[in-house]
Amino acid sequence: MKKYAQLLVLILLSACAKEQKSSINIPSPNTSFSQDTFAISKEDYYDKVLGALVGSAIGDAMGASTEMWHRDNIQLKYGYITNLTPALRVQSPEGTWEHNLPAGATTDDTRWKMLATAYLTANQNNQNAENFVDFILSYYQQEVEKLNTKETFNSTDFLDDAIEKIDWIKEWARVAQAYKKGTSAYLEASNRFYGGEMSCAGQLYTPMFGLWANSPEEAYVNAYAHSIFDIGYAKDISGLVAALTNKAMRTQNIDSLITTTLVVDPLKYQDSRLVGRISAGITETSLTAVLLTQKEAKLDSLFIDKNIVEMPNSYPRTELDWAIENMLFLYLEENEKAIAFHSGEIYQILITALKYADGDFEKCMQFIVNYGRDNDTVAAVAGTILGAMHGYKNLPKDLKNKVIKVNKEIMGIDLEVLASKLTQAKYQQIN
Repeated sequence: MKKYAQLLVLILLSACAKEQKSSINIPSPNTSFSQDTFAISKEDYYDKVLGALVGSAIGDAMGASTEMWHRDNIQLKYGYITNLTPALRVQSPEGTWEHNLPAGATTDDTRWKMLATAYLTANQNNQNAENFVDFILSYYQQEVEKLNTKETFNSTDFLDDAIEKIDWIKEWARVAQAYKKGTSAYLEASNRFYGGEMSCAGQLYTPMFGLWANSPEEAYVNAYAHSIFDIGYAKDISGLVAALTNKAMRTQNIDSLITTTLVVDPLKYQDSRLVGRISAGITETSLTAVLLTQKEAKLDSLFIDKNIVEMPNSYPRTELDWAIENMLFLYLEENEKAIAFHSGEIYQILITALKYADGDFEKCMQFIVNYGRDNDTVAAVAGTILGAMHGYKNLPKDLKNKVIKVNKEIMGIDLEVLASKLTQAKYQQIN
């Protein structure tokens, strides 16, 4: 009995001690971005939006003539592209909508910026996947209805034009229609979108969400919600290019800009088991490739002799610069995917080019376009980001004037009007 009494006393004393202990809670870090007020004047905002739209169109137009080419073929025909070249190519649904257009003509990358602007301004306070789906289907229906007009009945040229525009959007409309039917239908359609590969679909339009948002995190979240045509980590990348565009409106420092891709992770991709965040790995690998190549170029007196290949005509920089570019081209070629418009490949070229050019607009565009592959899309994304960073006023005069003129007069896309509409909608929302 004595032992049981002693045990009872110990239990009671232990319980009392537990009650007297204070709970210590060390909080986890708050990784959320503050939701800034949009601390920028209407005039400056317009300049950055126009810079983003025109920068995107410049990149698109610079790559339009050599889209999907290998860099050896680009050098063979053009030497080194430093300017806008005529889009001497056959028309296609995803490309130019007419054969052999003049320098400054653009492809679907610019058309998607136009569609995104229309969507954002029409849904200022109600942007979500459901409304985006309805927007896509409304556009698709509009184009389908043109098949029943007298023009298409009386002229095969009108019919060809209508069919080409439907061909461009029908793959997207299939996914949008399935989205409205439910999860099973949507998964089936999205996983066969453009052959079922991890395409860069979202990157064609999600940078525009970066222009609209009030913080990089908000840009990511909204872009991710609208990346319904992406699968896997392509959705993460679509969110990141929106975050990059938003950050570009607030910084002139390229390292600060690129760091955004590592710290903005609202869906916690970094916590993925075994793999972690693939986009972060791409960023780190690309940054390392640029830094190591530049370091080697400084320290190795024979760097040029080891890495130089014949400089193409019109190359605007030094032999050392050309040797560095070639080393980076080789790095990118080692990581080529099965298709050139793979989201991961687009992103890898983008980060490499942004770091290599250190914010220089023309140097970045030239690096991307002369590398080849899906160069018009990569250059369009980079052009949006750097255009938002530098603003329209600071873009190269000849390039921006030519692109604005050709897009307005030939392509039927008025970039200045688009920028004005987005600005008016944004500041109407603020006020």
